[in-house]
Amino acid sequence: MKTYLISLMSADGPPPDDLDVSQVMGDLELVNADIRAAGGWVFAGGLADTASATTLRPGRGREAVLTDGPFVEVKEHLGGISVVKSNDYDQVIGWARRIHAATGLPIEVRPFMGDGDPGMPATE
Repeated sequence: MKTYLISLMSADGPPPDDLDVSQVMGDLELVNADIRAAGGWVFAGGLADTASATTLRPGRGREAVLTDGPFVEVKEHLGGISVVKSNDYDQVIGWARRIHAATGLPIEVRPFMGDGDPGMPATE
């Protein structure tokens, strides 16, 4: 089975006042339950605020330079992920559509390298 990353892109700042977070979480759990039932569940989780991020950049030689915060300043950031498996890309897109419907957030679907790609190691 191919492995896919479903990324949820969040806007910077607090959620809108009119957002019912408990409803969003309930809707996401319904999607996750269906992914589990289909045998595609690997992992999912939300990420902490970007203020908690640490970025490592190349320094002198092989020494890494650590800085607080994300690598770049943007209006959107990675807010959460789901890792799923499926032999049916349309099924993965369907899950991503449901995640988008539950959250209203931009969603990116990307396959992991290696699953069926010649010359690349498999993720299993």
